[in-house]
Amino acid sequence: MEIRFARTQDVPDIITLLRQVGQVHHQGRPDIFREKAQKYGPSQVLALLDNPLTPIFVAAEGGRVLGYGVCQIKTYYQDPVIRDHTELYIDDLCVDEKTRGTGIGTTLYKEICRYAKAQGCSSVTLNVWCCNEAAMRFYESLGLRPQKIGMEASLEET
Repeated sequence: MEIRFARTQDVPDIITLLRQVGQVHHQGRPDIFREKAQKYGPSQVLALLDNPLTPIFVAAEGGRVLGYGVCQIKTYYQDPVIRDHTELYIDDLCVDEKTRGTGIGTTLYKEICRYAKAQGCSSVTLNVWCCNEAAMRFYESLGLRPQKIGMEASLEET
């Protein structure tokens, strides 16, 4: 298995994995997420590939993408509140449901961290939905800790 930057020919496999993520979210929060939806379409993934600030990493083996990490380099400079720094935000990370638990996600995450450090980033951040307990356990096992917590109140219940 190799971890590398995504290529144009990887887009169909990435779309398949995006659908898996969409389904996990739909199952966890059908009140928010549409069934059979995905975060990005093919043209959006291609646009991300063309932007140096949005690298996409893939774990590939035998010509097949087993996992991906869609990233964003975010730089805060002279922000009135946040200190100057650059971080790598993992916008989306997925390992094919057939190969989860085999170390692919850990390897992918560690390569993303290595890249972030080489780019001068001071941290790696991401968001995870509370309904995705498996993902939360995975990220905690890698040493990630909550940075901020989003809260909600359903107005339909009051």
